[in-house]
Amino acid sequence: QVQLVESGGGLVQAGGSLRLSCAATGSIFGIRDMGWYRQAPGKQRGWVAAITSGASTNYADSVKGRFTISRDNAKNTVYLQMNSLKPEDTAVYYCNADVRRPYTSTYYQAWGQGTQVTVSS
Repeated sequence: QVQLVESGGGLVQAGGSLRLSCAATGSIFGIRDMGWYRQAPGKQRGWVAAITSGASTNYADSVKGRFTISRDNAKNTVYLQMNSLKPEDTAVYYCNADVRRPYTSTYYQAWGQGTQVTVSS
């Protein structure tokens, strides 16, 4: 069983920066795409950014130009650098990964437990 462990959330003033990390642990047979989602109070969870195993990236329009997703395949870790933070970025941030099932060619979605990001105005 692969677990995703997030860290790096916290409280920051508007205009500030935070860097989130998410490390995959356990018996890892392969990880394909990785990404970040967020859920603000009273709202549905929404996609933020994604990165393929080959490091191609995509971003939601709301964070494009401010957030940068990256990964270290050797460490099975994905990062989210968040700059120029706004109060509307306040949410619980979840990491997500396509994880290969042992001894198969199929994948399943793994999720982290979430980390709180609060941006004060």
